[in-house]
Amino acid sequence: MMAMALADVFWTLYFIDVEGRKAHNASLWSAMIILVTSFTVTNYVENEIYILAAFIGAYLGTYFTIKWKLRIESGEENF
Repeated sequence: MMAMALADVFWTLYFIDVEGRKAHNASLWSAMIILVTSFTVTNYVENEIYILAAFIGAYLGTYFTIKWKLRIESGEENF
């Protein structure tokens, strides 16, 4: 229960930082969401390396999405 409550806090902080276009902060919260929620499903995962992969994937996906959005908003066409 505590892990899910903490994940909810991280989701809230994540959305606040995404709205504020804070790529690093939002990426960190995204990765932390994966890390915390992974503890609720570790009984279903045989290979725990997938938790690290999910953590890194969540961070990179959020980071590059926000950077891309900032470039579009600033008028730059190229990534």
